Amino acid sequence: MTIAGAMSNALSGLTAVSRSASVISSNVSNALTDTYGRREVVLSSRVTGAGGGVDVVTVRRVVDQIVLADRRAADADLGRASTQADSLTAILSLVGEPGSGQSLADRISDLESALVSAASRPDSETRLTQAFAALDGLATHIGGISNGIQVERSRADQGIATTVQDLNGWLSRIEDLNVKIQRQSIGSTPPNGLLDERQKLVDLVSEQVPVREIDRGNGVIALMTQGGMLLDGPAPVLGFTATATITPYHSLSGGTLSGLTLDGQPVDMTRSPGPLSGGRLDGLFAVRDTVAPEIGQQLDAIARDLVERFETPGVDPTLLPGAAGLLTDGGSAFLVSNELGLASRLSVNTLVDPDAGGYVWRLRDGLGATAPGDEGQSAGLSRLSDALTMTRTPLSGGFMASAHSAAGLSSNFQSNVGVTVDLMVGDATYARIRSDAMTERTLADGVDTDREMQKLLMIEQAYAANSRVIQAADAMLDTLMRM
Repeated sequence: MTIAGAMSNALSGLTAVSRSASVISSNVSNALTDTYGRREVVLSSRVTGAGGGVDVVTVRRVVDQIVLADRRAADADLGRASTQADSLTAILSLVGEPGSGQSLADRISDLESALVSAASRPDSETRLTQAFAALDGLATHIGGISNGIQVERSRADQGIATTVQDLNGWLSRIEDLNVKIQRQSIGSTPPNGLLDERQKLVDLVSEQVPVREIDRGNGVIALMTQGGMLLDGPAPVLGFTATATITPYHSLSGGTLSGLTLDGQPVDMTRSPGPLSGGRLDGLFAVRDTVAPEIGQQLDAIARDLVERFETPGVDPTLLPGAAGLLTDGGSAFLVSNELGLASRLSVNTLVDPDAGGYVWRLRDGLGATAPGDEGQSAGLSRLSDALTMTRTPLSGGFMASAHSAAGLSSNFQSNVGVTVDLMVGDATYARIRSDAMTERTLADGVDTDREMQKLLMIEQAYAANSRVIQAADAMLDTLMRM
């Protein structure tokens, strides 16, 4: 080998180790960056007329696409499950924990106790007032639960609007990055930084809508969902209109709530697997259109059951046919056709409400009484108490076709909500464990700083060896020049 060949080899080696050291420095400094793909220098031997050497072919970005896809699927499941679990947990907190004294079942038990206490002393205005307060507290509590359900639906609706806006921005940036990566891939500089940024955006998209990458060549990717292609070339445009205030009457099927569109075409979010099903966006639609409304319908059925118990013939002989009973639909008599939203309108008849000009003695003497009756008569109060404890089969709400007392039906309702919450929290917990496991697996394929330090020691040795070759060649040339 000639002196020139030796120097050429050594110089190529110095170039390679210099590039390798730069890559290691980048790896170490980004070791804690989630979407950073570990870099590796790819070298190849060089054979020329003057000798050998080494060339830096490229700097490769190392990412396990299979593990990455599994982690994204786990994140999407977590987003869907946790969204539903959080909303249902908030609703359950409004219903109350049994035995806390503030739950729906506890309120009904308090009313039963207050009526029994008033029946033992029908002449006591204090006990009659306590019975009215318990009745009014029950109606207010049911209305508060109903309003809370609509609040959760409104939050889900606003969450959908925000998510749609974010998705449109992320998909547009992915389209732009596809173009830039394709251009840079054709050149000599690897688009690793752009690939990191695109991975971050796809991660964000996949949490809302689970997507799978499809390689289109030259660094370009397409995104496919469970139900079809989401992005393949130009970014699609998602459409959604938020609703300012949601009431029990608002529904997607009734046209009073906005659906989702994809490039102007409606998307069926109830179909599974659908074009955008499986992620947090799917969970938000489920809360707004399915899960929360079903709980609301059961609550309306409980409100109906309570209203009908006090309107049952014989409970209040003074009540005229068709007149509103002790519990009313916003002050009016209840009609079966108006059951939707009844829980939010449930109120105590103003005839017994002192603040509305009524009198609590009508609990004892009947709503149709025009003047106080015999203060020693407790039959009317006993009939009200018996109306709560008698068993009857609910006619709506999807409850089991079996007879319940008022307290028993409310306990059944609380149990249904609690079981649903437990199932969703369990799904969210499993999804979180799976997501954490996939995240750890992804990090295992990332930057190992110990390994990078070992590489750096080897680079230092290679640098020293190539430097000694150049020093030796320089000494030989000096010797030849002095001859």
